Amino acid sequence: MSFGSSIAGLFGRSPIRPLQKHYDTVHDCALGLGDFFSAVRDGDWERAREARQRIAQLENQADELKKEFRLNLPKSLFLPVPRSDLLELVSVQDKVANKAKDIAGLMLGRQMTLPPSLADSMTDYLQGAIDTSAQAKKAINELDELVETGFSGREIRLVEELIEELDRLERANDDQQVQIRAQLFKLESGLPPVDVMFLYKIIDWIGDLADRAQKVGGHLQLLLAR
Repeated sequence: MSFGSSIAGLFGRSPIRPLQKHYDTVHDCALGLGDFFSAVRDGDWERAREARQRIAQLENQADELKKEFRLNLPKSLFLPVPRSDLLELVSVQDKVANKAKDIAGLMLGRQMTLPPSLADSMTDYLQGAIDTSAQAKKAINELDELVETGFSGREIRLVEELIEELDRLERANDDQQVQIRAQLFKLESGLPPVDVMFLYKIIDWIGDLADRAQKVGGHLQLLLAR
């Protein structure tokens, strides 16, 4: 069975499962950054290269799933969800995987090392972004239940609570970013200026990862509002 026909078979009567499968793959990209960062901290560039390759493969899979989703999404849906909203949601999900690949690619390409006094904070900051993506996955995984209950009852309150926690995690990640930028500012004078510039970029991109995961919840909230 081809990749395309297997994903088409997932649709059945509902496009929700393929959407969830897509985010499962997207979140695996974010999880891969944890292994990648661990290798960078150890200065093990071979392991870092393997971790980055795994992230790239997963991002490619996510791209394929996104394309198949668009190709197989029925023109008319027997769902209380506009087709255009589902197409937009899969695009928003995909951007999380893209950013994970960008982070690993830049750090590997430049063989970026983390200043020792910043390494623990950066690892915690990255974990905060990964946790935000994990929360987005939890919310998306309730979408089939939402559809089955007609977007009503206790299920809608559960999803609202998951989205509230997602927003909280993203705000916490914002706070971590402010603190890390302040830490790096104090170290600037002792580091090569080009290294400093790229460290700030990676800090921004990790924040983007959390922000993109939070936007998945934002789009889910739009579905609830309808």
